[in-house]
Formats: sequence, structure tokens, C-alpha cells
Amino acid sequence: MGKSTGFIEIERQNDSEITPIERLKHWREFKIHGDEQHRRDQASRCMDCGTPFCHTGHIVAGMASGCPIHNLIPEWNDLIFHGRWREALARLHKTNNFPEFTGRVCPAPCEGSCVLGVIQPPVTIKNNECAIIDHAWENGWITPKIPAKRTNKKVAVVGSGPAGLACADQLNQAGHNVTVFEREDRIGGLLMYGIPNMKLAKDEVVSRRVNLMRDEGVAFLTGIHIGTDRKWTPARLRGEFDAVVLCCGATLARELPIEGRDASGVHLAMDFLTTNTRHQLDHSFDGSNPLLNAANKDVVVIGGGDTGTDCVATSLRHGCKSVTQLEILPQPPRDRASDNPWPEWPKIQTVDYGQAEAAAIQGSDPRHYLTQTHRFLKDPDGNLTGLEIASIEWEKDDQGRQMPVEQPGTRRTIPAQLALLALGFLGPEQTLVNQFSLETDMRSNVKSQFGQFTTNLPGVFAAGDMRRGQSLVVWAIHEGRGVARECDRFLMGGTHLP
Repeated sequence: MGKSTGFIEIERQNDSEITPIERLKHWREFKIHGDEQHRRDQASRCMDCGTPFCHTGHIVAGMASGCPIHNLIPEWNDLIFHGRWREALARLHKTNNFPEFTGRVCPAPCEGSCVLGVIQPPVTIKNNECAIIDHAWENGWITPKIPAKRTNKKVAVVGSGPAGLACADQLNQAGHNVTVFEREDRIGGLLMYGIPNMKLAKDEVVSRRVNLMRDEGVAFLTGIHIGTDRKWTPARLRGEFDAVVLCCGATLARELPIEGRDASGVHLAMDFLTTNTRHQLDHSFDGSNPLLNAANKDVVVIGGGDTGTDCVATSLRHGCKSVTQLEILPQPPRDRASDNPWPEWPKIQTVDYGQAEAAAIQGSDPRHYLTQTHRFLKDPDGNLTGLEIASIEWEKDDQGRQMPVEQPGTRRTIPAQLALLALGFLGPEQTLVNQFSLETDMRSNVKSQFGQFTTNLPGVFAAGDMRRGQSLVVWAIHEGRGVARECDRFLMGGTHLP
């Protein structure tokens, strides 16, 4: 590395942020890159560690360890340190089609397996990645790369989330004629409607990349729901295209079938987030709220993870009266537990942007752990008024399974006029699966072997969350690149795609 003692001399320093109180006044991104010297200093902390676990992308103890798309992290950290930004960009784009997405929303398993993280805070890998691509856009280095030769092979990609876009980008660069079908009114899937604008800007970041792909030759069709659209049927897709790639995500939300679920005011988290983002885009972020909003309401978010955090942050920007987040799992430790060693993903307590904002407004973290919801309370008109909850502990049953056990005397009620269910996803919606007559696995995902991505139908491939289940944006990009490679091999008899 360029500075072999950087990790000794320089402390980790994350990108700065607009303060919670200030950023709650708008829907813009709030992360601020440091100047070039700051970035070079942080890149210099990357060690000459011999075996860089940061880009291994293994599954360890059921979790990602290292970068799933095998970003060449030590190489572009070294190039940043030497101020060779264009070369850093070239190395970054060798493995990642959309570093501006992962640099903003990836939980950074690379940092969890950083060798420096064994003894010190890890390298700011995610911040460095985002700085490279943002620097490139700002300097006009990102320009259309139009394939010099076309194969005249036609590929339909269904779904425009990160897997679908990565697949389309790769296949287009291989010279195929790619058409992406999206059921929503805008391209981007989860990137467009599942992640709030303050974490991933839509016009400035997502649409910018989509427009570049359009300039490079990818065709995008919106408002077409394959599986229910009478014009674009599965049979027509298979008849008009040489191959079909399904990247439709795992969008079937997990429900909470308890008493009072039918109360007016209980909604799935993704419905809440999608409605909000669509309204903000349609109204140019003018400060108005959508019909489904949290203004002047006591909000309870049931579930954690990124979706729960996004619901907290969105509710605060609507002007909610209060926000509470309920999690059934115990509070994670501040440091790695003995059964969670490096290079596993560190299961430790963190404060994400939504919780930091709630604490700034309410004076404390909104999360309540080891809490189970028993029923939704409603008034005579069917409107949600509160939740009945209880504290639990996890205990083993007769078969050794961990089960939640209610603690005596802990039943209580809390006020709520809006409850948001952020409980994860069960798998892909089955309408399209059934229309294609696709085989599924025990978890209802499309049966498609990793590394091949083929389904039971010749010329039909599946990738992303639709194949592997709910996962990270970076895994979706990995799958999109992988399925593009196998689709290209199917079409041409061989492939040069990485």
C-alpha cells in the first residue's frame, strides 16, 4: 500500500452528516463527503494485510462476510490514496455496475470482515466507494458506452430492481438487444420506491444511471405487469425474445395475523414507503404529505431492519406526534459476542439514521426490544387506537427450539393511530410464477440453481431475491451479473462476461 502506517497514524472518520434536526426539514440526502485530503487519509488506513477478507464474499454463519460482488477494495483504496481517481473508478466498475447505489444503501459486509477491524475500527470502505463514483459523475467521466457490435439476440428482463438492472447492463454491453419490463410507473424497483429519497436520491442518482443505460441502448417499458397484463403474456415474451430473465424480487410481505389486523390505520411498511416516495416525486418534494401519512399521529413500527428504520425516518418527516419501534429480538451487544467472531458479520448494536433522528426529537432511541404485539385496538368506527403488547423472553421448548414466552405482568397498551408492519418478506408474488408454470422450492422461491440460474423452462432464467429470497442490494447486483453471464452463454454458446 502507498502508506503502510496509515492505519496506525489516522483514526477512522466517517463522512459527515447534516444534523438530524436540520435534515428532518427536507427529503434530500444528508451524507456529505469530505474533501480530497480527508478521503485520501481514510483510504490510507487500508492495510497491506496479505489476505484481504473484505472482498471474499463468503457466507459465514448464514451471513455475508466480505463483498458479495468481490469489489477490488485494496486496489482502489490505494489508488485513492495516490490521487488516481480515474483508475480507481475503472477498478470499481470492473466488479460493480452501480457503486452509487451500494455506496449509499449497502450495509457494508466488507467492513465487517476488514482485517483492521480485528483491532481497530475498520476502513471506511463504503464511504470511499461512494466518493469514487460521485467524484466521477461530478467530473463528467461517466459517459455512454455503446456496444460496437450487436448480436441481434433479443432478451426480455422482467423487473427493474438492482438484479434486473445489473443483468440488463451486462447483456447490453455483450451486444444483445435488451428490453426491461417494469410494472411501476418508474424504473428502479426497490431502488426507486422501496428506499426513501433521503437515503438514495431518485432523480439525481437512480434515474441518472437509468438514463445512461437508455443512452447505451437498453429499452425500458413501464406500467407492464407481466403475469396479469393481457397484451404481454408469458407466452408472448417467450415467443418474441430469445431469452427471458426474471428478476421480480421477493415482494410478498410477511403479515401479522392477530386480532384487530383489519383496523383502519394498520399498513404494510412497503405500502407506506412506496406511497410516500411516489407522492414526493409527483409533487417535486414540495413538503406536502401523501394521503397515507403519519402527520400528528402516534406511530408504531413493528419490526427492525432497514425497512423499519426507513418507516421511522419517513414518519418523522411527516410530522408524527411520536414514533415507537417494537422488536421481538433482544437488544444486540455493543461489541462482538464470543459466538460472533471476526470475520462474521458483527451482530452488534448500531444506531441508524432513523433512530438518531427520533432520539433528537423525542430524547431517546425509539426501539423497544423483546416486545411482542398481541392485538390491535380500535374504536367503534374501526379506527386504530392502540396496541396491546407484552415483554417476552426467548426460551427453548421440548424440541430445543427457541420460542417467545410472555413474561407475567407485562401486558400493557400503547397509543397508536398508525401501525406499520416491517416484518420482512416471504418470497416472490406467485401470480407471475404460476403464469409461467415455474417450479419453486420449499420457500416458494423460483427453483433456479445458483451459478446456472436456469428454470424448468428452456431459455427462462431467474435471479435476485426471486431466486434466493429477501437479501441485500449488493447480492442482487451479484445475481444480476451472474444470470447475465449464463444467459449470454445460452445465447452464444460461450461468454466473455465477467
